[in-house]
Amino acid sequence: MSSDELTILAVDDEHTQLEDLARLLRSCAAVHAVECAFGGHDALLKASSQAYDAIFLDVRMPDLDGVELGRVLTRFASPPQLVFVSAHDAAAVEAFELRAIDYLRKPVSRRRLEEAIERVVAAVEAAEAQPSGNGRRARSQPAPDSEMVAVSGARAGPTRLINRGSILYVQSHGDFVRIITDDGRYLLRTTLNEIEHRWEAFDFIRVHRQYVANLARAVELRPLFGGTAELAFPDGQSIPVARRHVTDLSRRLGV
Repeated sequence: MSSDELTILAVDDEHTQLEDLARLLRSCAAVHAVECAFGGHDALLKASSQAYDAIFLDVRMPDLDGVELGRVLTRFASPPQLVFVSAHDAAAVEAFELRAIDYLRKPVSRRRLEEAIERVVAAVEAAEAQPSGNGRRARSQPAPDSEMVAVSGARAGPTRLINRGSILYVQSHGDFVRIITDDGRYLLRTTLNEIEHRWEAFDFIRVHRQYVANLARAVELRPLFGGTAELAFPDGQSIPVARRHVTDLSRRLGV
């Protein structure tokens, strides 16, 4: 199955919402077939007997909720891509931990659904490019530099998933950190120390007591008076670099 012929399983415990979601999915050009599962247990049975490119699953279901189902699915030898669908934001953190492709809020708009499908296609294409020992297309979780991060709008807007590779830098912001990307600012309830520790392997480095920078996105290190510096990013954005970090940063950037 190629990436422009997706096979998708839609899961919900409410018939009307399940039918609406399936109808929207079938209207997408990249979707080849959509099957429906009424509840988590039905979905698990179907996913155990047939491979799907992606599973769009409701979060709150009485028999086996979406998060529990997602945890089981990620243990499959060839796990499908996961897209959570919910009227609530409560499971956004769990979705991030499970490396979900997207997190859609009900009622699902066509624009957001098409964005999710585009992400599924990109993930499937990446999997197709990987070697597979049995000649079949290998499905895999997103690469570490394309992991999705669950964030809120800067004004406490709805939860959404953003690509970690799109992040320019992270700034401390009270009980949260502020995530700055190419196209916006978002909030994440964590600490800058936690970000520094968890993302160090992906070229995120502490450059100031209030900033962690994504070195992969930096474009210039500019020395300043007093031994300090500033780190520049696309579109003219920049952040301060403390004196004690300048030498290490210069070494890592090769300047």
